[in-house]
This record gives sequence, C-alpha cells and structure tokens, in this order.
Amino acid sequence: MFDIQREEIEWGGRPLILETGKVARQADGAVMASYGESKVLATVVSAKQPKPGFDFFPLTVNYQEKAFAAGKIPGGFFKREGRPSENETLVSRLIDRPIRPLFAEGYKNETQVIITVLSHDLENNPDILAMVAASAALTLSGVPFMGPIGGARVGYVDGEYVLNPMTDDMPDSKLDLIVAGTADAVLMVESEAQELTEEVMLGAVMFGHTHFQPVIDAIIRLAEKAAKEPRDHVVPSHDELFAKVKEIAEADLAAAFLIADKIERSNKVSAAKDKVMAGLIVEGDANAPDKNVVSDLFKKLEASIVRGRILNEGARIDGRDLKTVRPIVSEVGILPRAHGSALFTRGETQGLVVATLGTGDDEQFVDALTGTYKERFMLHYNFPPYSVGETGRMGSPGRREIGHGKLAWRAVHPMLPAHHDFPYTLRVVSEITESNGSSSMATVCGTSLSLMDAGVPLTRPVAGIAMGLVLEGDKFAVLSDILGDEDHLGDMDFKVAGTSEGVTALQMDIKIAGITEEIMKVALGQAQEGRLHILGEMGKALGEARTELGEFAPRIEVIKIAVDKIREVIGSGGKVIREIVEKTGAKIDIADDGTIKVASSDGKAIQAAINWINSIAAEPEVGMIYDGTVVKTVDFGAFVNFFGAKDGLVHISQLAPQKVAKTTDVVKEGDKVKVKLMGFDDRGKVRLSMKVVDQETGEEIKQDA
Repeated sequence: MFDIQREEIEWGGRPLILETGKVARQADGAVMASYGESKVLATVVSAKQPKPGFDFFPLTVNYQEKAFAAGKIPGGFFKREGRPSENETLVSRLIDRPIRPLFAEGYKNETQVIITVLSHDLENNPDILAMVAASAALTLSGVPFMGPIGGARVGYVDGEYVLNPMTDDMPDSKLDLIVAGTADAVLMVESEAQELTEEVMLGAVMFGHTHFQPVIDAIIRLAEKAAKEPRDHVVPSHDELFAKVKEIAEADLAAAFLIADKIERSNKVSAAKDKVMAGLIVEGDANAPDKNVVSDLFKKLEASIVRGRILNEGARIDGRDLKTVRPIVSEVGILPRAHGSALFTRGETQGLVVATLGTGDDEQFVDALTGTYKERFMLHYNFPPYSVGETGRMGSPGRREIGHGKLAWRAVHPMLPAHHDFPYTLRVVSEITESNGSSSMATVCGTSLSLMDAGVPLTRPVAGIAMGLVLEGDKFAVLSDILGDEDHLGDMDFKVAGTSEGVTALQMDIKIAGITEEIMKVALGQAQEGRLHILGEMGKALGEARTELGEFAPRIEVIKIAVDKIREVIGSGGKVIREIVEKTGAKIDIADDGTIKVASSDGKAIQAAINWINSIAAEPEVGMIYDGTVVKTVDFGAFVNFFGAKDGLVHISQLAPQKVAKTTDVVKEGDKVKVKLMGFDDRGKVRLSMKVVDQETGEEIKQDA
C-alpha cells in the first residue's frame, strides 16, 4: 500500500531521518523528518496553472506547532491552537527567506508549504528540522525549485563552534546563529551574539555551511528515489518588449535616478512608468502585452540603470559613494511623560522609539511547547503606511513587523542588565515615522537611546547598519546604509548590529543563488566601519545611561523575607497583600524564594509598603530604637505598639530617668514615643525602655560608666 523511501544520516551526534511515501500522499511533496525524538511533517502543494493577475510569486510558508507534540493541552477558553504565535511566525519567515530566491524565474503558480511539528523532545529545537523537511518536500514535489537547501544552528561555547546545540546547551553559548544555503553558497543568516568579533561571526557562518552539506546530499539521494517528474516551466522571453520599454523610459529613468530626494525621484519614476503603460497598453487591443509583464520589465530596466551606475561608476542613487552613511540626527527625552524616548533620523528613515519601565506584573507570559515562561523585555515595531507616504491597512502586526521587531530585540538583548541588578520589566515601542531603507536598524539605534534615556544601564550602546550588494558575474559592490530602492533592486540585505566591542545580531537575506565567503568578509568589515560611525553620532545625544530613572518611571525596591513568612504577608485569600497595595498604592510582587519587589513612582508609598511587610515578616532586633505609639497605660507601666502589630511593655521604672510616681504623669494613650528594645523576659515578653532614648532626637542616651 505504501511506497516508503527513507534516508538516515548521523548529524551533530543525533540521527536525522527523512521519510516519504506514507503520510500526506496527495500533496505534491511530503516528507516526515525526525531529529532525535523531534518530528515534523512538511508538505508542498503548488497550483497546476499560474494565477491570473499576479505580478509576484505567490508563495506561502506556514510553520505550526501542535500542543500535543509536547504532551500539552492548549490554554485559553477554546482549548485548541489559535492564531500563530510569535515563534511560529518567525520560523515561517526563517524558512521562506532561503527558499524564495530558488524558484525558477517567472514561476507564478500559487504555492503553499506547510510544516507541522508533531513531536518535540524538548532537546532539539524543531526550527532547523522544519527547514530541512521543507527543503526535502520541495525537492521531491516536481515544482521548479533550484534546491535543495540545508540549514544548521551554530553555537559558540568555550571558544569552539557547536553544531545544532541542544536546548540545555544554549545558556552557555555566546552565539545562536542559524544559517541556510545551497551546496555552493550561503542564502540566509539569522543570529544573536554576545559581542563577538566579525571574524568569529564569519567563521560561524562558514562552519554551519560546511556542516549542513551532508543534509543536502541526503535530500538528493532521497530525491533520486522518490522525486516526481519536473514540471514543464519555460522562462518566457520578452526581449522585444523589453527593448520597447527601454526605448520609451531609459532616458527618463536615468534622469530620475540622479535625483537625491526620495519623493521627487519617486514622482519622476512613476511618471516614466505611466509613459510606458500609455505607450504599450492599449485598451481593447487583444494583442496588447500583459500589464504585469510590462511592470516587471520596467522594474528590470530600473535595476539595470541603478546597478550599472553602482558597478561602473561607484555612484549611488542619492550621490553617495559606497561606504558613506547618510546624515544622522539623534534626540532623546522628546516625550515629557514617557520614561525614556528617542527620535533617531538617518537620511529619510526615522524612528520614534519609546521605552516604558514596568514591574513583575507587566511581564509577558509565553506559552511555548517547551513550557510557559515569562519575558521581561518586549520590543514592538510598527510600520504605519504614512511612513512611506501611502494609505494602507491598519491592524495587527504582520510577519514583517514581527520579524523586524525580533531582529532589534536580538541586537539589544545581550546588552541588558541582569534582572537581579535591574528588576524592571521593559517594553520598547518603535514607531517608524519615515522610511527609506533599514527601518529595523533605525529601531536598534532608537531602542538603545530610549533605554539609556530611561535610565536602563545598558552594558554599552548598540547601533545597526544595513548593507546591500550588487553582483554581476565576478564583479560586485557592497553598499553601506542602503536606501529602499537599493534594497529592492539589489541582491542582498545584510544587517549587522552591535557595540563598539563586537556584533550582537546579524541577519542576511540573499535574492540570488547565494554569496561567497569573500563577499561576506567585505560586507562585515564595511559594516563595522559604518556601525562605529553611527555609534559616534548617537553619542552626541547620549553616550551612556542616565544615572537616575525618569521622573514618571516606577521605583522598585527589593527586600527578602523568610520563606515561612510569605503566607502571613499574603494573608488568607490574599487579603493582607491586597490591603497593603490598596492603602499604600505600591505594586508588590512576591517570589517563591521570599524575594519581594515593591514598586511605585512615589518613594513614600514604597517605604510605607516595606514597613508594613517588615512589620509582618521581620522580627525586632534587640538594641534597636523604634518609633512607637502608646496603646494602653497601667499602674506598672505603658504598653507601646512599636513594630507593626507587635506591642511591648515599658515598665514604670523605664519611663524616664527620674523616679515616676504615676504612669500617666509621663505618657498617655496615643502618645508618639521612641523606645529601645532591651530584650525579652523569661516568658518571651518584650521589654522596652524610654529612659535610655532622647525623646526629641531619637538618639540613645549614653549611661555613665
């Protein structure tokens, strides 16, 4: 019944198994992949005919994690998987980016890749396995995919690269890098690092590329046994039509790309395109060329003009040379009520970035297959349509927004202070107010500035820069701080973020069949120069974190109580802790180990809450002087409330230095007094003294020897 084909290799110390022919047989391609005890199913379906009206390749990649894969039942009311989590969205992008450039030119058939996590052993992250399975399924499907690709995760522990480190190994690694590519070249890199050098980062990329070659070989062997017949796909030739487009628009476009201002240049380019459309598209003419084809050819002409000038003249659209970074203006503290704010402007790209400090109550709960955990640093990136002078949909963040936000998060995260040193929850929001290239790197710079403006003690400021590439044959040019048009018309988007000491994040996407080690080395070196320049410009606004928190930021004080006192501080059903919060106005977070964080923007509220908690959980110390209130007078002395709910007796002989005939001659109920804890009697009763304390100053009266 089943025609099962299988390949197995030893990879990174664990077996990698690729199997097809048993599950999802009606898909164009389906592969069940296992690594350790993690298992994913990847399927590919591509329409038999191109969808009319598409001027782009309609590829969709969906990575989905099923709760049953880790033996869990989903949370929430409906108890079933809902909208994709942030991790699922990021892994979908991770797989989409290296496979998209490898489909044949002109292929416009709607294509869907679905990868489902069926088993998670909590040791092997399924993202790399999902990428490998998707590559294998595409290779078997018969669609015009110029793969296969391989992928690997690279760690860096004790100065050594580690292939596909397990989940428990990652805390010891200074690097979390994912690399994907073909047998010949690298296509995609995504990473977070702890200030590693450019040389170490490049070595990690090449280490991963070398070590996923056995995976590519295994996919090829499986394809030799089980691949479907390749689909017929002829790359259409439009040489004659392209010549007409060139004749109509070349001069206008060449002039337009000499204009530095984005808006004016865009208007000239739009006018040239309208001229082409008017000249070639005749309404009602059955022989008129397809609008989408003409649009593609117009873009091809744009690319040839821009790329030719860069390669042959070293001249860019806005007149810069290859290495110059656009003018930068950094400003901080621009929003009076925000805890920290920054406006970072680089050329025609601008980000308004705002930092907010919160308490433990504000931490994000993340329900992952590996378990629920709390996230104390959140970075949200928004790209409203007005930033590029357009109208558009406003709603929940799309894949691009989530991806750009995560890239900036990875860049800044290694520089955050340890939680025990700075016990705040941090949320950063980046509103892109203008965009003409690399708004994600503007977000990195703005995030660093806004956090330092809020008083967050970053280890060092972080900056980011986007690099581009134009490659024709053996000739190439690497561009620093690329414009939007250079991104669209170029071959690479290479983003590097880091400090003055090293790289903290690296992301690379290639739109061609891959790039070599030589090109990456040049790009990393040029990016380092640009990053150091940007850090210098940022330093003109703020070079290090402010020593004081913003006026409106909450203050957090941390105290520790005995674990056996936690129950008393919380009270039955939370009654006591609720009363403390309501009466003092402070926020209180209690950990299982007895650590208590008390937060408020009002220092008096914090102290009042701490005093209240101490009155419940702490024990008074012998020899200490306390403020107290007389609660009762009797013939033999006065009872004083001096430590929360604790009362003690001041014997009549301890009321004053002189002899006292009657207690009420010295104190009355309600009087505020200062007492010293002398100790405890045989029955554990508290013994207090007033006569050894100066009632005016609270200082102890020294007794003559």
